[in-house]
Amino acid sequence: MTYSPSYFMKCIGCSREYSPEEIIYTCRICDDVLAVEYNFSEVPRNLEEKWKKRPLSVWKYREILPVTRTEKIVSMGEGGTNLHSCRRLAKTLGLKALHVKNEGENPTGSFKDRGMTVGVTKANELGMQSVACASTGNTSASLAAYAAKAGIKCIVIIPSGKVAFGKLAQAIAHGAQVIQIRGNFDDALRMVRELCTRHPVYLLNSLNPYRLEGQKTIAFEVKDQLDTVPDKVILPVGNAGNISAIWKGFNELKELGMTDTLPQMIGIQAEGAAPIANAVKTGKEIVEPLANPETIATAIRIGAPVNWKKAVKAIKDSGGLAETVSDREIIEAQKLLASQEGIFVEPASAASIAGLKKLVLAGKINPDEKVVCITTGHGLKDPQIVVEKYAKPIEVDAELGVVEQLIGLKPIEAIAMA
Repeated sequence: MTYSPSYFMKCIGCSREYSPEEIIYTCRICDDVLAVEYNFSEVPRNLEEKWKKRPLSVWKYREILPVTRTEKIVSMGEGGTNLHSCRRLAKTLGLKALHVKNEGENPTGSFKDRGMTVGVTKANELGMQSVACASTGNTSASLAAYAAKAGIKCIVIIPSGKVAFGKLAQAIAHGAQVIQIRGNFDDALRMVRELCTRHPVYLLNSLNPYRLEGQKTIAFEVKDQLDTVPDKVILPVGNAGNISAIWKGFNELKELGMTDTLPQMIGIQAEGAAPIANAVKTGKEIVEPLANPETIATAIRIGAPVNWKKAVKAIKDSGGLAETVSDREIIEAQKLLASQEGIFVEPASAASIAGLKKLVLAGKINPDEKVVCITTGHGLKDPQIVVEKYAKPIEVDAELGVVEQLIGLKPIEAIAMA
């Protein structure tokens, strides 16, 4: 059985088209990145009614995902993450309303699961026996899990000492072959790209356009959960696949006649790893790579984002913005979201909240606008940050009086006598 309409890959640079059966990641003519395009005239007219009858998940939207053989689908219940109405945080920031789409609620704790369910399914369809990725953490954790589910060998190349233990532990536990290199993420990605070119190993970094098709479902879910399209969508940017995927999702909804409006896309980067934000803010047409990106937000510590052209186009075409935030602002935002809304996210995720706060103070976001922040990964991905940056637990003797005094409580008897 086939779900989707006919589709193909198209170069975003020279518009060369490629068959979905080809194992290719960049254009053979100009080496630019590829995107998946559909023949929407083949989509059922009652598609929106069909979707309304299904529970939220990535595969709810299967009619516009690049899947040919449904028996090959590899799924662990990804998608369907909550869109939290954050009233306390909205009030603190001076907004009438704020929603947070918490992607840390996915099976392996990050938005990467949306991409991997489609990417590994595609590997399955193509008969690939091995998959690989370079990673700052979440990609490796997700790919390892989905490869394990599919019974496919998984190879992960990571920068030594640069991946949070919570993520590294996941990749190891799921049985991936994890190789640490003395270099950064960009070095790891160059290596894995060459590996996949020279051997029958399927690349599943965001350079693979099929992976981004899963991630575009964030846009579909936001529209379903709000019953409208927000004014602004704010999210962290690292390798830049997610912001472009979500923008693609909203545009496909418009093409299908399910919305008349599109949101502004706002990308947030850490100050020490901000090649895209720096280019957008200075009006440059080309994103210049950073040789040594540094930030506490390890998931977005990327100096040469492969999807920068897609990201810059998404920001500009949507009339959006790009902003940078400091590591201090990121940690403050992480604390704020956790303490006011009970949502614990990793530092990279908190960049979206830090960016929102900065933009509100700068008057670039209207208090009446519908704002959705995307938080991309769970806080338990990087618990060491809390150990290092937060207040330490207080240790006292096991005496109730000491504890009462410490927390400012008086015994009932003492209160009655007073």
